[in-house]
Amino acid sequence: MNKQIKIAKLSTQDDDFWQRLDKMLAWDGVSDDAVLNTVTHILKDVKQNGDSAVIEYTNRFDKMNISTMSELEISQERLQLALESLSDEQRSALETAASRIAAYAEHQKLASWSYTEEDGTILGQQVSPLDRVGLYVPGGKAAYPSSVLMNAIPAKVAGVPELIMVVPTPATEVNELVFAAAKIAGVDRVFAIGGAQAVAALAYGTETIPQVDKVVGPGNIYVATAKRMVFGTVGIDMIAGPSEILVICDGATDPDWIAMDLFSQAEHDEDAQAILVSPDKDFLNKVQQSIDRLIQEMPRADIIRQSLEMRGALIEAKDMQDAIAIANYIAPEHLELSVENAEEVAKEIRHAGAIFMGRYTAEALGDYCAGPNHVLPTSRTARFSSPLGVYDFQKRSSLIACSAKGASELGKTASILAYGEGLIAHARSAEYRTN
Repeated sequence: MNKQIKIAKLSTQDDDFWQRLDKMLAWDGVSDDAVLNTVTHILKDVKQNGDSAVIEYTNRFDKMNISTMSELEISQERLQLALESLSDEQRSALETAASRIAAYAEHQKLASWSYTEEDGTILGQQVSPLDRVGLYVPGGKAAYPSSVLMNAIPAKVAGVPELIMVVPTPATEVNELVFAAAKIAGVDRVFAIGGAQAVAALAYGTETIPQVDKVVGPGNIYVATAKRMVFGTVGIDMIAGPSEILVICDGATDPDWIAMDLFSQAEHDEDAQAILVSPDKDFLNKVQQSIDRLIQEMPRADIIRQSLEMRGALIEAKDMQDAIAIANYIAPEHLELSVENAEEVAKEIRHAGAIFMGRYTAEALGDYCAGPNHVLPTSRTARFSSPLGVYDFQKRSSLIACSAKGASELGKTASILAYGEGLIAHARSAEYRTN
């Protein structure tokens, strides 16, 4: 007899529902003192000592034995070799995903604009790409070619001239799919380094690795802490928490489908969160049965079990409006609307990283090849932030060009406000241009 997964069961009718939900959603992503101290030391060392510090930490943490930075740079020829080593099936899948991500990204490009007022004054906005971006990619046994595509392609579509990728190769362990994805995405330079030292090298620059303007990409707690600490010197994409999925279902989807959708995020790690909300109590019970049966087939069953038992939930809502309210409160990374009229329901969703509409739209499609980016806000940050996109690799400059008449009229207004603030030079500067 299969052991039942002890996933939490909640109902919005319970007096303590919101307290229990808040407790489930809480996730402490703050580094402890040991991590902070280690990362602080590494950042300072790389900033002061450049290449030599990078080499020292790479040898120490990744069990390498190198003496020069040239040994850590991966050539374009090596990336091409990785691409050619793939099976036809793998290469086709990567290229299909890349083309779909690029096509979607093209629609995100911000354009410059301006308008001219009656007196001839021109106001507008000029959009330009960042000069250089750094991409962090987990390495070794972890294979995330999809993350390479999702981070690199929007940067290239934005017009970023140079993309520097760092990927650790512990004990010289290389993932050919990651290298191949870098070639397909048009990454300019690749270095076999990882950890906080790689983030430091990108943020501050070394004799070999050029300083970038922004660092993007996922990593462990040391990488996340380093990204947080270098923010301000460079930009970063976000500090990502554990993966999340929230499914709203009206009870008419195959419960096996929903169970496997929950597994698809729970298998990431023990901290991942998978939640199902439905007004149909009988359906929730059927999904529980599917979970208990299907987990027996999962290679990562232990991780899935821990994730579901620690942070998962089956929530009974009063009705669909109640379910929507819960979704907007949770602000999930991934939201599946496995319901009738999903596109209409989506209009009522205010907070979600990505919305998957309809019974046939599995979240896994968004992870790999649908087109929209899979780098999404987690831990309720979808309340105020958005998926990674082309716009994250573009910046905007305001344009102001006053005509003589415009300068005269605006100068009068500006001088009044400047005198009110006690900034006399501001006022006089504006007044010089008034008639």
